[in-house]
Amino acid sequence: MRISVVGAGYVGLVAGACLANFGNEVICIDVDSLKIDSLKKGIIPIYEPGLKELVALNTKEERLSFTTDIKHGVESAEIIFIAVGTPEGEDGSADLSHVLAAAADIGKYMDGYKIIVNKSTVPVKTADLVRKKVRESQKNPIDFDVVSNPEFLREGSAIKDFTSPDRVIIGADTEKARSVMHRIYRNMERTGHPIIFTDVTSAELIKYASNGMLATRISFMNQLSHLCETTGADVKLVAKGMGLDKRIGPRFLQAGIGYGGSCFPKDVQALIKTLKQQGCEADILEAVERVNDRQKLFLAEKLKAAMPSLEGKKIAVWGLSFKPKTDDMREAPAIVIIDALNKAGCEVHAFDPVAMKSAERVLINVKYGSNPYDVLKDADALLVLTEWDEFRAPDFDRMKLLMSGRIILDGRNIYDPGEVRDAGFKYFGVGR
Repeated sequence: MRISVVGAGYVGLVAGACLANFGNEVICIDVDSLKIDSLKKGIIPIYEPGLKELVALNTKEERLSFTTDIKHGVESAEIIFIAVGTPEGEDGSADLSHVLAAAADIGKYMDGYKIIVNKSTVPVKTADLVRKKVRESQKNPIDFDVVSNPEFLREGSAIKDFTSPDRVIIGADTEKARSVMHRIYRNMERTGHPIIFTDVTSAELIKYASNGMLATRISFMNQLSHLCETTGADVKLVAKGMGLDKRIGPRFLQAGIGYGGSCFPKDVQALIKTLKQQGCEADILEAVERVNDRQKLFLAEKLKAAMPSLEGKKIAVWGLSFKPKTDDMREAPAIVIIDALNKAGCEVHAFDPVAMKSAERVLINVKYGSNPYDVLKDADALLVLTEWDEFRAPDFDRMKLLMSGRIILDGRNIYDPGEVRDAGFKYFGVGR
């Protein structure tokens, strides 16, 4: 099938590469000429395991191409995916300006029936706005369908999530659109990955509802972690016991220093805004957001309690990105924590396997090391902020020789407290 993807960012590039790998002819379109030129040269603007190789393979096989020419992209495609950014607006709602600009271009240049697929994360009823914008932009009335096909990509495992998803959600209001969309994804269905067809509005809400629920589970465990600490319980054991209940399950029950990234923070805020716009209460999600904001400061507060005088102290930080296997610093807890350390007069030295270049754009007064042990020299304490595999089995004897202090604050609960204490360190986790 001939497919165009408007937007060559994280979602658009992953979707385009995977759709091309399914055997389709895919054109990725973006207004950023520097990005398109880089992609043509095989330079990938984001860090995502396996993506560079997938783009290279499908570019070589001439199934995947890149352009800034929206007219060519629209005219060449049967199906057009909109995969542009929907950043958080000033009032907390999703900014749909890029989505509607793409819709206007599609309407302007379409020369026959098209299926327009919203892949961007958009609020309920956005399909109506896209439909209206396309009609307004058409030179002559041409039939089209608007479909909602939300993405459920996790940074660090996006290719697997696209090719082997828990489910594919397709919101379509006509049999013609449902039939064409089924052709794109039917091979997944054959391998046991269900395709769920809904109306467009329900599909739009499924994405926000899913992220809202996952964020709620995280904040629930983070709030519970404080009760665990005051009563002497271990939040990891509590989570294990809860997760064995089949009604609950084990996923997203890990306490830590709060969620971040490009999805949960803005999607929770956008869902709160949508609920209120529709005259509904948003009590639960507002509480989820408050708990998350507080939790990001929790580790800095623990450090202050363990080391009351922080002025001039050297603090080592392992991990900066909001989660492992990505260089994404958007809403990363590390930003809030390091800012608090700076305000307390600390000297911060940090290492992250892939996110240091991204971190340089958002962090100040941080010195970066070439490896995890490089930042430990003469450090008074170590804060673990991202659960990279590289940090899971450190050489504690080597750490003791390098560090001047003996404090480890494990913001992701990746260590066994007894093992760390036996190695001669003071251990502080979350809810333990």
